[in-house]
Amino acid sequence: MHKLYPLFRPLLFAVDPEAAHQITFRALDSAAALGVAQLAARRLTATPVRAMGIEFPNRVGLAAGLDKNAEHLRGLATLGFGFLEAGTVTPRPQPGNPKPRMFRLERAEALINRLGFNNDGIDRFVANVLHARFAGLLGVNIGRNRDTPNARAADDYIECLRKVYEHASYVTVNVSSPNTQGLRDLQAEDAFGALLARLKSEDASLAQQHGRRVPLVVKIAPDLDNAAIEAIARLLVRHRIDGVIATNTTIARDAVAGQRHADESGGLSGRPLREKSTAVVRALAKALDGALPIMGVGGVFSGADAREKIDAGATLIQLYTGLIYRGPGLVAECVNALADR
Repeated sequence: MHKLYPLFRPLLFAVDPEAAHQITFRALDSAAALGVAQLAARRLTATPVRAMGIEFPNRVGLAAGLDKNAEHLRGLATLGFGFLEAGTVTPRPQPGNPKPRMFRLERAEALINRLGFNNDGIDRFVANVLHARFAGLLGVNIGRNRDTPNARAADDYIECLRKVYEHASYVTVNVSSPNTQGLRDLQAEDAFGALLARLKSEDASLAQQHGRRVPLVVKIAPDLDNAAIEAIARLLVRHRIDGVIATNTTIARDAVAGQRHADESGGLSGRPLREKSTAVVRALAKALDGALPIMGVGGVFSGADAREKIDAGATLIQLYTGLIYRGPGLVAECVNALADR
């Protein structure tokens, strides 16, 4: 599959991005079910790293958004990732925003999406995880339903946290998607602190109930100034959050101005996000001073890009848009590039 992807990519890019997504997953799922994907999988040398009390087989993970309903874990597990993050999942099913809602900016090797947390709901998500019997490390990315006001957002996050707790290696709190109205307002200092306090209280209760504590991670936006990043860092440390993901997609368009689809609303990912997300990683690392680990995500298209994130202060990295443009061979390239770190 690694060698075949460049041949199939023009065919996939000839159809709507969401349709291409489904075609690719159908092929990967079929290959995994037949055992072909496992036979074709690259044998990567284990390069373990410990973070958040977890032993990760390697530093390279799948970012949330590609497998929103945890339907494709078995297939994705054959690609060489050290961990997978599924979601974003919400308490109740929701269809997301009207189509079309995903756009390729091929010249920039970028995507714009305004999917809007389209997912089948937390109960279906958990059923899919149980059916998959996935034995690797699984992060679960949780969010609020679009019709839940921010004043009650914590209730949605806590409902999801309760239902995934025993199945997750870590849980990510998504407060940074630009595609759910008002969601990013939860990053404001007062709202953010109140949300973290509620979540940590529930986390303590769940840890006692299940006999194990699941690390809590927060995913933040790239469109934050240094003062906001420093405020977030202080709150993450104060509330003993276990990790932070930097970053989600950007609402900025300066890097793709004038290109086809550049004016579509939604979050921009891919190569144009690389410098912006790395700058946030660097600022976070300075503000946190080693207090908690950072997962760097945004614009990783090569082993050199992966090293850049680690050099900026990340402990782990995640892939999404680079995987779509470069194919599954990118996973091994990044794992090997970070093997000496």
